[in-house]
Amino acid sequence: MLPRREVFPHVIEMNHQARRRLGCSVYLIYDGPEWMLIDIGYEDTVAEIIDMIRQMDFQLTHCKYLVATHADVDHVQGMKQAQELLPKAVTVAHPEAAELMKSAERIMTFAEISAQGISIDLPAIETGLTINEGDTLTVGDLTIDVWNTPGHTSSQLAFRMGDLLFSGDNVFRDGCVGNIDAHHGSDIADFIASLERIRDSDVKWLLPSHGPVFANDRAFMQKVIDRLEQYQHMADFGTCAVDWPLLDEWEDELATGQGPTE
Repeated sequence: MLPRREVFPHVIEMNHQARRRLGCSVYLIYDGPEWMLIDIGYEDTVAEIIDMIRQMDFQLTHCKYLVATHADVDHVQGMKQAQELLPKAVTVAHPEAAELMKSAERIMTFAEISAQGISIDLPAIETGLTINEGDTLTVGDLTIDVWNTPGHTSSQLAFRMGDLLFSGDNVFRDGCVGNIDAHHGSDIADFIASLERIRDSDVKWLLPSHGPVFANDRAFMQKVIDRLEQYQHMADFGTCAVDWPLLDEWEDELATGQGPTE
């Protein structure tokens, strides 16, 4: 039997458990015999993850939920394989993510990025339960509150359990956030609102979908928010920006006949 390496009581992160990087963070939440997974990652690590779970003495038939934080391929490609290995588990996702997974949509899930030569297999995945803001999941005596935190995607979910927030691709320990891309359905204003919600909450720890767990620090979060506020007014972010102030300045300069300035 493998020792269970909890990051917090009732929480095991499978990369941490393996002591090496397997892919996106995969969180196992348990209470008594009942357990659930948040995200599963790519297909090529599913068998190893499930084998570790078995070796930690979790009964595979006691897995209650397979949860997708959102439908990106690096989070859900292995979900169909996990469904086969955990046939009693209910697959759970936001309604919009559920549609993307069911149709095996390739652009909005980042399975296909032709400009970079990226083409990743994504099987069609059926969900058994859709969830959204205000819903709850239970595992044993634990209650997990569902937050819809759009921005990276409109269907991005986060999950609060006590003073922990399984925060998806909202923010990472280095201050980066999940990819902002119009083809992905990103929205910077929504992203800022989601980060403000996290900043203003009394959540103590953020458990992201990539990278290490870190503290929810108000000053740190504000720095991230300030950067995204700038993104709203930068041509760098194309149609994800709300305006481009330089063009207004240029229009004023044209009207007055202003020439080059230092």
